Amino acid sequence: MPESLKTRWQRRAFNFFPAYRGTGGRLMYLADDYHEIHVKLPLTWRTRNYVGTIFGGSMYGAIDPVYMIMLIKILGADYVVWDKAATIRFKKPGRATLYAKFRIEPEEVATIREELTRRKSIERVYRVNLVDKDGVVHAEVEKTLYIAAKRAAAERAAGVSAATV
Repeated sequence: MPESLKTRWQRRAFNFFPAYRGTGGRLMYLADDYHEIHVKLPLTWRTRNYVGTIFGGSMYGAIDPVYMIMLIKILGADYVVWDKAATIRFKKPGRATLYAKFRIEPEEVATIREELTRRKSIERVYRVNLVDKDGVVHAEVEKTLYIAAKRAAAERAAGVSAATV
């Protein structure tokens, strides 16, 4: 799906956001429906570590918020989405630009919505690899996200408030 003018501006604004800008990563593509995002992490003076490869913190930072933001945008204002846990496994030093492609299938979104009709909250695990231009994996990242319908969160808060009164 091509980028729209709106998502092109959103991508540029995201890249300019100081917390993300500091990672050295850049969103290169943002699908109009937020189901796919591409990230690029070049080896530059800002991302280079003491031994001349991409700093592990830059690798993680460049991919850290992406799945959470995708789900926030896809699910909409009636849902709460938070990062809960993450692991990163470094496979090879990053000696050149690295890339990551994030994708959330429509079936996954339907599953999340359906599960949240039966449960107050769920956790979902997503994986993404940082690869070089030849597709060689340099880091594997696993993200665990907490997702709840806001009505369930509000009901829990009301229950807690009623129990404390």
